[in-house]
Amino acid sequence: MGSLGSSKIPVIDFTRPDLKQGTDIWFSTTAEVCAALSEIGCFLALFDRVPPNIYELIFREADNLFDLPVEVKVKNVSDKPYHGYVGQMAKFPLHEGIGVDYATEVDRVREFTQLMWPKGNNNFSEVVYSYSKIVEELDDMVVRMIFEHYGIEKHYDSHKASKSYLLRFLKYGVPTGATDEGEIGVPRHTDKTFLSILHQNQVNGLEIQTKDGEWIGIDLAPSSLVVMAGEASMAWSNDRIYPCVHRVMMKAAAKRYTLALFSFISGMVKVPEELIDEEHPLQYEPFNNTELVQHYASDANRLNHGFSVKVYFGVKSSVVA
Repeated sequence: MGSLGSSKIPVIDFTRPDLKQGTDIWFSTTAEVCAALSEIGCFLALFDRVPPNIYELIFREADNLFDLPVEVKVKNVSDKPYHGYVGQMAKFPLHEGIGVDYATEVDRVREFTQLMWPKGNNNFSEVVYSYSKIVEELDDMVVRMIFEHYGIEKHYDSHKASKSYLLRFLKYGVPTGATDEGEIGVPRHTDKTFLSILHQNQVNGLEIQTKDGEWIGIDLAPSSLVVMAGEASMAWSNDRIYPCVHRVMMKAAAKRYTLALFSFISGMVKVPEELIDEEHPLQYEPFNNTELVQHYASDANRLNHGFSVKVYFGVKSSVVA
């Protein structure tokens, strides 16, 4: 497992042709993945299955999407918080986001496209669906490694069947100030996902916070993605996985685009019995992933009380105020 300069963020290679289940490379990569998710909650994945032209096309479509009039973008609504349009916020004026829910289902991508472009935009539909399906392969591989590492492979198929994917297009504008610290794009937070997989348009801004409070800037290579654990995987693993604490600080005099493929559990999130023992007593009650997001969105103190999943669904003996 390498590191990117002195960043302390693990870099894990998924480009090797011999990375097949049952091989020594698979087992060693699995150990690296789970160590990274336990220690800092994320890693940089070298992943070359997304063709360069797909990256070029999807960022071009991101430009087209955000260039739409606000009255069109606000049609992107959802009963699930942070799944629809977010923008025009006085507190975080640099940030804007649009979500394509169920992005790995071609009919749902077409529905979204028709909403934004009633006259049609086949290019958008095709590139979004293609990108989402390819990145889903990385998500599947990482999750399979997690399940194998913890000896619960028998639950993998049911877990995979329970997942849905949200692709969020995130835009960060050019900061107005000129300080070295930069301007906040989005504040410190954790995702409420099982996993989040991010790619950017080569304009930096993402920062990861270590367990000891140090902030580390991320410099992504063109063929790499950031894989982050969310609070759903923290609870599911009974605290073996650490959710990635991160923020966006804008310093560059250029707009930043991020593609974020978020995986959510459509049913109940429950700690597998195999992950409960004397050393790891049960830490969480079963909960609905969407309900976790809704609790977080409605809590005025959400940025101040630590991990939301512990506050709302931690067993009484484990709740941290």
